[in-house]
Amino acid sequence: MPDHSIVEKSAVTLRALIGAKQLSPVELLDACIARIEDLNPRINAVTATCFERARGEARRAEQAVMAGAPLGLLHGLPIGIKDLEETEGLLTTYGSALYRSNIPARDNVLVARLRAAGAIVTGKTNVPEMGAGANSRNTVWGATGNPFNPLLNAGGSSGGSAAALATDLLPLCSGSDTGGSLRIPAAKCGVVGFRPSPGLVPSERKLLGWTPISVVGPMGRDVADTVLQLRATAGMDFTDPLSYPLGHDPFATLPDIDLSQLRIGYTEDFGVCDVDNDIRQVFRNKIAAIRPYVKVCEQINVDMSEAHRCFDVIRAESFVAGFEAAYRRDPSSLGPNTRANYELGAAMTLADSAWAQAEQTRIFRRFQAQFADFDLILSPTTPVSPFPWSELFLKQINGIELENYYRWLALTYVVTLATNPSISLPCGVDHKQMPFGLQVTGAFRADGRLLGCAAALERLFDGSDELRRPRPDLQQLRRSEVDLTSIVTHPPRQSGGPADSAGAPAV
Repeated sequence: MPDHSIVEKSAVTLRALIGAKQLSPVELLDACIARIEDLNPRINAVTATCFERARGEARRAEQAVMAGAPLGLLHGLPIGIKDLEETEGLLTTYGSALYRSNIPARDNVLVARLRAAGAIVTGKTNVPEMGAGANSRNTVWGATGNPFNPLLNAGGSSGGSAAALATDLLPLCSGSDTGGSLRIPAAKCGVVGFRPSPGLVPSERKLLGWTPISVVGPMGRDVADTVLQLRATAGMDFTDPLSYPLGHDPFATLPDIDLSQLRIGYTEDFGVCDVDNDIRQVFRNKIAAIRPYVKVCEQINVDMSEAHRCFDVIRAESFVAGFEAAYRRDPSSLGPNTRANYELGAAMTLADSAWAQAEQTRIFRRFQAQFADFDLILSPTTPVSPFPWSELFLKQINGIELENYYRWLALTYVVTLATNPSISLPCGVDHKQMPFGLQVTGAFRADGRLLGCAAALERLFDGSDELRRPRPDLQQLRRSEVDLTSIVTHPPRQSGGPADSAGAPAV
């Protein structure tokens, strides 16, 4: 019988135990599968699976350890892959009925690098349709429930990954981020989501290769686990024109940060984001708890007045590039969020596009000027506590109607426009006792220093009842009877290839 406590150890610890021949990759995988079978029906985080294939890979990983062969950074670690990334032989639906039976013939670059580092792909993790929005629900697999309350949403678009990590289904999961898709679910589920600088981790998937707004990146239960995955995936690849050479393993050692010398700037709303009044107060309380430990902690003022319009245009361009053919064939084949994005973009002009590109440059330059005075910029990651997943998106904040379905993501997408690396750290709970995420943004291209600062803040938080990472009540979760598949139209079918997808929603 698998040791269920194994799955609660960090990825870094698990990898060390495997390397020291104190833990078999087979034993670890069996424990993860047992945890998935136990808890996944309550949250619907993991969708298509390939358990038998993974068991074969785990046996080979064990043989390599016993033979004293060279081992990769992630050797023997089970991993969940976000269902926007192509996985050879394993169902990849993008959360869309259009791809209900899509089985790729090859891994994309991100997945190939993870496998090359020794990770064992165990299953896919849930997303909104085509990654559009921050509520991980679709008509193929259903909704992902928040591990702290399955009636509430887990964020998105990397919601399945975040929920899987929070419940220890898997030690590592992948993610991606345009308007906050790594950071928002991490915040809502109490884990870490890191949006790297554009090009640091190559993304083969984006059609507009020169845009800096869409990135792929790692998620983990703590900073060290997140960095471990980053180390296995960063570096130049010809499929991403923004990627660049890094040299040998630049994140193997993070800078040692002295918090007492750190200069922090903070903002509740970047001057333009709607934020719930209770979340504002929660954030003020967190800042007050952090302030005594750093050198400077001051409010910032940066002009983001045109950020909403700018993001509308630049984001819509990518949807026009990706969905024109499907829309022309049959608009009803696209879900409401995806269709709304396409139609917004299709109505725009070249003048709109030129203005948005120029405005993003102006935002970038104004934002970088803040780092003359500060090492980090802190803000809330999300403007509200998790809301029911049955609501496709958030419609109002403080009683004020929001302009569109993604306007509630503004706290993260304004940082996307600036292109700085950014990480969401678990920082205690909010006024509703749900996880609170602190968005920590670093200087331009200063990914390593940001991660070093994040690790130092994490150590501070671990010693504080108010700030430490919250954990879901798994016994309470096991008693949940929430139906997370109520929106499924009919189950996907898996055929061909070496995988053994569940063939139906994971619940």
